[in-house]
Amino acid sequence: MPASDPRQDPPLAPRAGTDAGPERGAEGPSNGPRNGPPTGRRLATLSLAALGVVYGDIGTSPLYALRESFLHRIGPTSDNVLGLLSLIFWSLVIVISVKYLIFVMRADNNGEGGILALTSLVAPSHGKRRSRIWLLLLLGLFGTALLYGDGMITPAISVLSAVQGLEVATPLLTPYVIPITIVILIGLFLFQRRGTGGVGRVFGPMMVVWFLSLAALGLNQIVRHPGVLWAVDPLEGVRFFLRNGGEGFLVLGSVFLVVTGGEALYADLGHFGRRPIRLAWFALVLPGLLLNYFGQGALVLGNPAAAADPFYLLAPGWMLYPVVLIATIATVIASQALISGAFSLAMQSVQLGYLPRLDIRHTSASEMGQVYVGSINWLLMVACVGLVLGFRTSSNLAAAYGVAVAMTMVITSILLYVVATRLWSWATWKATLLAGVLLLIDLSFFGANLFKVPDGGWFPLVMASAIFTLMTTWRRGREIVGERLRSAARPLERLLQELDTSSFARVGGTAVYMTGDPTTTPPAFVHNLRHNKVLHDRVLFVSVRTEDVPRVPSDERPTITDLGRGFYQIVLHYGFMQTARVPRDLAVLEVGGRGFDAEETSYFLGRETLLPTRLPGMALWRERLFAVMSRNARSATAFFHIPPERVVELGIQVEL
Repeated sequence: MPASDPRQDPPLAPRAGTDAGPERGAEGPSNGPRNGPPTGRRLATLSLAALGVVYGDIGTSPLYALRESFLHRIGPTSDNVLGLLSLIFWSLVIVISVKYLIFVMRADNNGEGGILALTSLVAPSHGKRRSRIWLLLLLGLFGTALLYGDGMITPAISVLSAVQGLEVATPLLTPYVIPITIVILIGLFLFQRRGTGGVGRVFGPMMVVWFLSLAALGLNQIVRHPGVLWAVDPLEGVRFFLRNGGEGFLVLGSVFLVVTGGEALYADLGHFGRRPIRLAWFALVLPGLLLNYFGQGALVLGNPAAAADPFYLLAPGWMLYPVVLIATIATVIASQALISGAFSLAMQSVQLGYLPRLDIRHTSASEMGQVYVGSINWLLMVACVGLVLGFRTSSNLAAAYGVAVAMTMVITSILLYVVATRLWSWATWKATLLAGVLLLIDLSFFGANLFKVPDGGWFPLVMASAIFTLMTTWRRGREIVGERLRSAARPLERLLQELDTSSFARVGGTAVYMTGDPTTTPPAFVHNLRHNKVLHDRVLFVSVRTEDVPRVPSDERPTITDLGRGFYQIVLHYGFMQTARVPRDLAVLEVGGRGFDAEETSYFLGRETLLPTRLPGMALWRERLFAVMSRNARSATAFFHIPPERVVELGIQVEL
């Protein structure tokens, strides 16, 4: 959270990324980009790991992307095959290779990526143009909410697409496709609480097998129909639109499925750095994907009936079951990456003050990004199982898939323009040219995906709107609570002056008062003084600040101010990728010439009772929603890892 107490007025803009990880050693990842560009064996190791985390989503798109393009809109003629492959080829080149790997990944926040990181770059908390900053902030938050919607659909469509290969093997297995899919999904989510550190070590090698299999299956057909390679000519894509008109435009909604993993490249930047992600893409992922898509196209050129399921029909009969097995493993890996990303995104939203405190558990002491959020896990599981039961087939799910990602990509292009002009000091014409080309492509994909809304595309939009409402309600609610408490609080300096003329007894030990605003007196301090009429020998007013950087080194963590008379003000600074552990970080300090004895230290926290009213602030329904969220938030004691037996909570009522 932005501060140690929920009363803190959150910062104006979020401060970053999506994929959080546990702390490592000296407050930074041992393998991140901050240790210098990786080379040699380290580069190869990181590139292999990136295959298992970054490319799972985009790597499983061949299971359904080309099939969906033919399924409803156009016939599998030779011209249409070449046109579709041209669109797929140039989409991968422009959207992934150029937009994300060359330009967007340059917009990092001290090595971390993701749409929240991009938002923090263009809407810093110290910005002057508040209205424009808020507009950019809301765009970034809505993009974040859209990613949650995408995270619900990706595991469902990926696993279901893989298991549907059994139908190709034999129609007798058709009744078992949905039960098998649900069992795999439930098993996947039940496994989350154990963490993925051990399994993560085999993800990379398994994805190497997957991409090599994609390449081999596709190459076999390309050799038989080499004419399919003419699809690299961009004019084939132009002719496709001229021939098919409006129907051709609508097919873009299916073509878009080949690039739906683009945001994951950026979100996982902090895990591996630019160089390993780029190396993995250009050395293995892109060649494997292109060979498979072109192989599917070559198969359809030779046998138009194969358009019904070109991926699985690439495999000879004897290979079908092994391919189904490998595809299922690949989709589980892809789903794991999305689920882990949702956990990390939830952690960052909590740290930045956009969600209430959640029970976040680190499942690995050494692997970045390995966190478990139980409430998010069960929500995703219920959503995925419900989607499978509701939509029944991957083709129906494909109708719901893509709308959220397309909108997120539009938002990313807009924010990239602001970064280019403000931070990179690009000339306006240059930034406009880049953003214009990217937005033309993104808006084309988005427009085509809008036609999916009646057929299921409404689902991620509804989920994103609900999550966006929760995030903005929590943010605004914390601001209102902060305003109400500050209006009733006395300045800390004035209270300390009044204590000089008072005769309160001093007792031994250390009292730590958690406060969100270092300039005002914590209500818990006032209540304790009023009721108990004693002061501890050493009194600390402690605040926690989330900074605009992913990690703050340990030696830069505390800022200590001696207020005199045994009073001290301490601000603990954390990066947005770090967990606040207040007792641990206080224990290493010397304040007033002495250290900390855990048995002689008491922590005083305020607990608010929120009363919705018709006072100016939020609509009454949002105040009630905020009160419910607050009651169900994780306690500050657990969130800041404070020993419960050392905590004293003092209540206060706040009218919203």
